Amino acid sequence: MHDPINMSQPNGPLPIRSLLFIPADSEKKLAKADGFAADALILDLEDAVAPESKSAARKLAAEFLAARPRAQRKTQIWVRINALDSDMAIGDLIAVMDGAPDGIVQPKANGPKDVAQLSHYLDALEARSGLANGSTPILPLVTETAKAPFHLGEYADAGLERLAGMTWGAEDLSASVGASTNRAPSGDWAFTYQMARSLTLLAAYDCNVQAIDTLYTDFRDEEGLRASCLEAKSEGFTGRLAIHPAQVSIINECFTPTTEELTHARRVLDAFAANPGAGTVGMDGKMLDVPHKRQAEMLIAKAKAYGLT
Repeated sequence: MHDPINMSQPNGPLPIRSLLFIPADSEKKLAKADGFAADALILDLEDAVAPESKSAARKLAAEFLAARPRAQRKTQIWVRINALDSDMAIGDLIAVMDGAPDGIVQPKANGPKDVAQLSHYLDALEARSGLANGSTPILPLVTETAKAPFHLGEYADAGLERLAGMTWGAEDLSASVGASTNRAPSGDWAFTYQMARSLTLLAAYDCNVQAIDTLYTDFRDEEGLRASCLEAKSEGFTGRLAIHPAQVSIINECFTPTTEELTHARRVLDAFAANPGAGTVGMDGKMLDVPHKRQAEMLIAKAKAYGLT
């Protein structure tokens, strides 16, 4: 079983809060990447790169990785490849695996069979590149096609050892179903996309891996991003994709346990410790049961991963 807050980080114990996309064909943006405070960078070979620039993007991504050996990285470097049903995915992998990416972001995963297929490719390419077997985890985007949401309940029993988390996407899903918008008149996600998001959250916890919320596309709206992140955290999401460096600090702040949250969690655990064997305890005039204890334990574990306790 995977630890629900551990995303197979080879460089340290921290769970990933922020994952920042960088178009891999942009020399200008790559040159600035070492100064970004994201927990993970995602070199994007897919949607952010025009077809005529794919070859150049592969070359630049490979060079970026090679210049930053895995053991010396302060920030994880992941790569989003093109979809498996394209004619580019294997070429993407061959181009970047010698550079030992910290993980692969898999777009348009239709279900666990697609993740298993990618894992088989990685088995072969890790051996070719002299990397330890299983050392390259996978983060799939699990709702980008009309078919994909129907298979979310199958992941937990699929034996996917490389599965490090799950995230979702609304833009490709809306294109997949021919929608003119993925937003309701209120500005919130329309029902279909709320459903896809919720199912992703549930599937991630069913697999005991990180649940990563999708992009907040208006990178100038800092307060909107903050409110959205805090809501996502309260629901159970553990991190978020970022489309612009300005979003990273807000995302990191929002998904880091606060002093108040930690104080409350310690009090909950103390209350149960003072009543060994009890299924419920009283605190501040409220009755707490085992799920409250489990929530407190998870929060403390996350805080320990961040060195906060």
